[in-house]
Amino acid sequence: MSSAPDDVLHLLRQRGRNPDPAVLDSLMRGVAAAPEGLAGPEWIELVEPGADAELISALTKWRAELAEAGDGLDVSPAPANRLGDLRAELRRRGLDGFVVPRADEHQGEYVPRRSQRLGWLTGFVGSAGLAIVLADKAAIFVDGRYTLAVRAQVDIAAFVPHQVPEELPEQWIATNLPRGGKLGFDPWLQTVDGYERFARACQSAGGSFVSVESNPVDSVWHDRAPAPLAPVVPQPVEFAGEASETKRARVAQAIAAKGADAALITAPDSIAWLLNVRGGDVPRTPFPLGFAVLHADGHVDLYMDRRKVPDRTAAWLGNAVTLAPPEELGSALDALGQTGKRVLIEAATAPYWAATRLQAAGVTLVRDADPVSLPKACKNKVELEGIRSAHRRDGVAVSRFLGWLARESKSGKLREIEVSDRLQALREETGKLRDLSFDTISGAGPNGAIVHYRASEATERPLEPGSLYLVDSGAQYRDGTTDITRTVAIGTPTPEMRDRFTRVLKGHIALATARFPVGTSGSQLDALARYALWQVGLDYDHGTGHGVGAYLSVHEGPHRISKMPNTVALQPGMIVSNEPGYYKAGGYGIRIENLIAVKEAEIEGADRRYLEFETLTLAPIDLACVEPKLLTDAERRWLNDYHRRVRETVEPETDEATRAWLAEATRPI
Repeated sequence: MSSAPDDVLHLLRQRGRNPDPAVLDSLMRGVAAAPEGLAGPEWIELVEPGADAELISALTKWRAELAEAGDGLDVSPAPANRLGDLRAELRRRGLDGFVVPRADEHQGEYVPRRSQRLGWLTGFVGSAGLAIVLADKAAIFVDGRYTLAVRAQVDIAAFVPHQVPEELPEQWIATNLPRGGKLGFDPWLQTVDGYERFARACQSAGGSFVSVESNPVDSVWHDRAPAPLAPVVPQPVEFAGEASETKRARVAQAIAAKGADAALITAPDSIAWLLNVRGGDVPRTPFPLGFAVLHADGHVDLYMDRRKVPDRTAAWLGNAVTLAPPEELGSALDALGQTGKRVLIEAATAPYWAATRLQAAGVTLVRDADPVSLPKACKNKVELEGIRSAHRRDGVAVSRFLGWLARESKSGKLREIEVSDRLQALREETGKLRDLSFDTISGAGPNGAIVHYRASEATERPLEPGSLYLVDSGAQYRDGTTDITRTVAIGTPTPEMRDRFTRVLKGHIALATARFPVGTSGSQLDALARYALWQVGLDYDHGTGHGVGAYLSVHEGPHRISKMPNTVALQPGMIVSNEPGYYKAGGYGIRIENLIAVKEAEIEGADRRYLEFETLTLAPIDLACVEPKLLTDAERRWLNDYHRRVRETVEPETDEATRAWLAEATRPI
């Protein structure tokens, strides 16, 4: 039965509309399942494009009521009966275990609420993880960012924590799956590469890895949210810098060069970039969920819910993009086999379901990287200028925040949540904020040592004198995505804090000033950022740098700077973070993060092409935490030059109090 409110139906009928109540209810439930972001109620367009204030008010109230309906996700740790219910469902299906990844069908960092099966089952809310449930034991696997968080969020008596890559899920399977055991998996959530690793592990244990037709977690999660519906909107060429038609032709040519007739595109950010559209189906990341097939002639078949594609966006996509319901993807893949096509898929991200469907249809698979990923990562001149503009704007907001923090933190009464709220408010005052680019990490004292900490009323701490405060934040603007971390002394830092902070700064400067030949990958540069820490027996357990999109995902591939091997060479136009850190468990955390862009280096007499970095982020680094004796003359010059640039850029756009603070915060040392 429909729950469409009578007042909404009445207002719509007054305006000449006579919607089917059940259809309207389904639409609004999808709308309520999508995050609203900070750009206002743009979702109204999906319901009634010409809505007036009275109708908008009624629809907004209804949406809020639907969004408040519980789906069991906001409970940590998860109730024990959920694990019991899942085990009962597995027994009913004849399975001895099941794999529950954090991922959705698109393998993205952010997933809609309906796909947060790991969070519902365990209470873990991190951005990466995986659980394996057997009849008599269960394990949860997280990386070094979440070693502390997982123990705080999960009942470790039910789910034993393991840290990857030191302990891999496939090793645990090989040791713990009973002989003859059937370990189930959802073929939509398992990648081709992942399937092969886990299948080998099951075989090693004398068992089997079994695909299921429907996810057993969904069978016991009774209040699961519907698929999200946020409006798909054009990203104008004034921001994109290249027409979609040109992009499609360029990428299609690369597909043909790989010997393929088409490519299955499963990454939503690749689809958004390729078609010059943006969306809002998942938190903090402006892309719509969907699948696409890009043909070698440049035509795209887009599989996406038509309800979230307004008529103006459908017109924007043009005749070379065919919009079809997601349910038709399977038959479309079958048709590719019937015509003897060769289809490119990325085995690291494509669902196992898609690969097996294609192979069953007779398609020849061409396993290669997502053909959109690298062109997307190499920003064009328009995108780069937009990103610089976004960072200038963001730098003003962050500098205003840091000045405010310096004045207000002396009281010792500030707390983590109110401080991060203040930073968000200052970004909102720019008038151009679309959303945050991720949930702000606001960690005081020991909380700063939790790499991906999320403040809550239960965990937040005051910013106490003699402590360090770490704030990692970012913004989504139509012209660019930002990500910045600053560590600030509250009162006077200890000599140890100054030593560790300065060693992190030395690593940051070493990477910022690096010059390297064309063909160098980020993994070859990673040690530069760690060297000063290594010399005194210290390190950090996260990567040094991740790619960043142009008003897309704040974490973007295929490049990165990390200990983990990566063969993708850094290329001009790539944006990457520079964020070494140090974390003393139970004490404090330190991270200094700027975004940097790869560019050509002009070196007289060079024997080949060299590249270097342009620092994009503009906000002071806390001089109170710097021990000048540890800096070389060159490092001191870099810091002084950076601070002079920050001051010259930010000062004209900010208020008198911030200008006074900037003069001291950016003084030469």
